Amino acid sequence: QVQLVESGGGLVQAGGSLRLSCAASGSTFRINAMAYYRQAPGKERELVSTISSGGSTNYADSVKGRFTISRDNAKNTVYLQMNSLKPEDAAVYYCYVDVTYYSNLRRGVYWGQGTQVTVSS
Repeated sequence: QVQLVESGGGLVQAGGSLRLSCAASGSTFRINAMAYYRQAPGKERELVSTISSGGSTNYADSVKGRFTISRDNAKNTVYLQMNSLKPEDAAVYYCYVDVTYYSNLRRGVYWGQGTQVTVSS
């Protein structure tokens, strides 16, 4: 099993910045892809950004140029730096990790508990 602990959400004014983090712990595993999704009230969960084990990144068009995803493999942690926040960025943000267990080479996917981001106009 893998436990994910998210932090960094909060209330910020439009134009401000927040940094989310998500740390993975638990069984011995290798983390493959890591990602952040978000879900606003009444909307479906959407992909915000991904980062591969090699550091390749992808972003939703709506956040390109404003958000930066990164990871610290030594700490099993993924970060999402969010700048120039807009009211439409307000949502619950969820981290996602894809792991391979060393013991049996099986893969698993896990979600964080979510962290609220609120952006005031």
